[in-house]
Amino acid sequence: MAGGLAKSSGRRRGRGRRKRGAQLSEINVTPFVDVMLVLLIVFMVTAPLLTVSIPIELPQTEAKQSAAETEPLAITVRPDGVIFLQETQVTLEELVPRLRAISREGYDRAIYIRGDTNVPYGMMAEVLANVSSGGFRKIQLVTDTRDGARPARAGAP
Repeated sequence: MAGGLAKSSGRRRGRGRRKRGAQLSEINVTPFVDVMLVLLIVFMVTAPLLTVSIPIELPQTEAKQSAAETEPLAITVRPDGVIFLQETQVTLEELVPRLRAISREGYDRAIYIRGDTNVPYGMMAEVLANVSSGGFRKIQLVTDTRDGARPARAGAP
C-alpha cells in the first residue's frame, strides 16, 4: 500500500517540471495590477479638480463647506454677464428649462451657483430668482474661504 502511494506521488513531481527552453504558459498579472493602481490614484487625485473649468474669482466668506450627496449641477455667472450651465453657455430664459431637462432627481437636485466677485448683485439675484421660481429647492451659492484653502458653499433659501 505504501509502495503505491510512493509511485503515484513520484509521477506528479515530474509533471510540474518543464523542459529547458519551453515557454511559460501562465500570464503574469503583477505589472498590469501595478499600472491599474497607479492610474486609479491619478484619477482619484485629478477628478475633483476637473469639476468646473470656467475660471472666475469667487467672493470670499468664512462659511464652512457643506457635504454633497450627489454630483451637483453648477451654474456659473461671469463678470460680463454670460451664464453657463455646467460648461454650456445659456441665456437667462433658457436656464430653467435646461435645468429641468438634465436634472435626473427632479427638483431635489443640488444646484451650485458660482458668481464672479465682479458680477453685479442684480444679475446674481435674477439668476437665483429664476432657479428658485423654477421649483428647485436645493440652491447653494459657492464662495471661496478667506484663507483660500478650499471653496465653501453658503446655503440659499
